[in-house]
Amino acid sequence: MKELTPREIVQELDKYIVGQKGAKRAVAIAIRNRWRRLQLPPGLREEVLPKNIIMIGPTGVGKTEIARRLAILVKSPFLKVEASKYTEVGYVGRDVESMIKDLVEISVNMVKQEKIEEIRPNAEKRAEDRLLDLLIPPPPRGRASASGGQRAPTETEEPSTAGEQYLETREKFRKKLQEGKLEDRTVELTLQEKPLIFHGVVAGAEEMGMDFQNILEKMIPPRTQTKKITIGEARRILIQEEAEKAVDRERVIREALDRAENTGIIFIDELDKIASREVAGRGPDVSREGVQRDLLPIVEGTTVVTRYGMVKTDRILFVAAGAFHVSKPSDLIPELQGRFPIRAELESLGREDFIRILREPKNALIKQYTALLETEGVKVNFTEDAIEEIAQIAFQVNQRSQNIGARRLHTVMEKLLEDVSFDAPELGGRATPDGELTVDAKYVRTKLQPILKDEDLSRYIL
Repeated sequence: MKELTPREIVQELDKYIVGQKGAKRAVAIAIRNRWRRLQLPPGLREEVLPKNIIMIGPTGVGKTEIARRLAILVKSPFLKVEASKYTEVGYVGRDVESMIKDLVEISVNMVKQEKIEEIRPNAEKRAEDRLLDLLIPPPPRGRASASGGQRAPTETEEPSTAGEQYLETREKFRKKLQEGKLEDRTVELTLQEKPLIFHGVVAGAEEMGMDFQNILEKMIPPRTQTKKITIGEARRILIQEEAEKAVDRERVIREALDRAENTGIIFIDELDKIASREVAGRGPDVSREGVQRDLLPIVEGTTVVTRYGMVKTDRILFVAAGAFHVSKPSDLIPELQGRFPIRAELESLGREDFIRILREPKNALIKQYTALLETEGVKVNFTEDAIEEIAQIAFQVNQRSQNIGARRLHTVMEKLLEDVSFDAPELGGRATPDGELTVDAKYVRTKLQPILKDEDLSRYIL
């Protein structure tokens, strides 16, 4: 976070998301404020709380993508949830505290993977030694006697010679392993299978702050099984085993809890679905308001008990989003509104935005489809007028039917390239006489106009 200024954060988001400058600036400032808070004196630092954000805009304009890319950028634990799947306490449904528990699980897995990558070189070396032991078992220290015991070598025997030959052979095999010449050879490997303990199998375990899953795994002995597998598969298993043995579990949990508390990001989608709407003749929807009141302490700041320990939620950044077509942010209970002081309105996407989405981002749809078909030997070239025509069609369909934003481009592109995608394995490099397929505006119209002319049909297909 220290290295990323708000301007640099926006520039990184621009590589994947077109437009929405206001929302990008809002999240960039929120992330930078986290770093600024850490520079304050301890007394003042505790008083500074993150400024949570509500993104307001129709579906498919980039709300989720902004939050997801932001989390990847700053290497933060990130969780996306839908507010509509939670229900008021006392009803059937998920408890709102489960989002914090899920975030901690993500954080633990993230830190654990980072630690594994740090010690991977050492784990690879130890796994290689274990593979060599499987390929060339170490020679016995003494020969078996008639009585079944061990005896020392006689004066005429040279124990050092056998040892030297073994080491020489071992180094030859090591070289072959490193060169990948033995990947398909099979070895017998004894595997330890951990007992399958379902998460939450013991009622009330998390509420008591006990990691029963880990306790039961230690109590129930692992089951061993010998299998014949290839060197390549054995190497992967042994590297994972050696890495997990070297990882300090307690340190991972400490770092993961700290990261979840101080850098975690929770994206709450469909917030507008739990807004209480008063209808003439009856009061607000009690169940929706109940979910808001359950959500309030989590966003406001509370302590949640997880299987890894206590987690404070007052430093977690909450980014909420919703279309707010029917309801509006002011329909939320006042206390919850106050916990989302930053409002960022995202604009609907037009034809020019669609053109940019097709061409500019690092993960642009044109680049994706071109690369996918090229794996089959089909080289597809999109002309400028084809891109403009695709954008125009997507915009028209959004205007005529439900506006689903940039997601409409996926539907149009899939239908446009349906035939060539189906025939690609047989076509190979023979899509056209010169081995290339050019998609121009005429090609787009030929493929899509029959569907566009029938408005009822286009509602179903596009």
